[in-house]
Amino acid sequence: MLKKRDLHECHSLYDLMVDSAVYPYVRHKCQSYDEYVFATKQMIDEEEQHTCISRTILNELGHPIGTIDLYHMEHKTGFLATWIGAPYFGKGYNQRAKEAFFAELFLQHEIETVFLKIRKQNIRSKKAVGKLPYIKLANEIYREVYTSINNTELIYDLYYVNRSDFITIEEMHHVVAT
Repeated sequence: MLKKRDLHECHSLYDLMVDSAVYPYVRHKCQSYDEYVFATKQMIDEEEQHTCISRTILNELGHPIGTIDLYHMEHKTGFLATWIGAPYFGKGYNQRAKEAFFAELFLQHEIETVFLKIRKQNIRSKKAVGKLPYIKLANEIYREVYTSINNTELIYDLYYVNRSDFITIEEMHHVVAT
């Protein structure tokens, strides 16, 4: 479901990203395919420098359908950015991608807290995080971070996932499933 980023998938991803239902919510708003390839190369380089972790989200057939990234990594924290192409909305890919990515971040890397900033008007993303029991609103708990992402006006809500909360809930799901 997730794989390391590479340049071979840029065409498919760029076509999905420029859709008007997706584009306003992507982190790197590339104006051309060449710019998207350049941004992807930068993400690959940043991962090699351990300043971000970036994955391509795949469907059941192995086709690229979106991306998920951890960026601004410092002090065992980082910010999550995710987008999925419009043809794949409402099919559970977002939740499965986040669960797989959090498992990688918390179990294979030394990440302790992942922040998510979501535009207050982005109802689709707010509903998506509401389905994940380990994601919590952080506007008050991490007030300094909340203020830093809304330095000019209040446009984002801040959410977070702690390593311990994720592992505890995933272990409970595993016990219930077996």
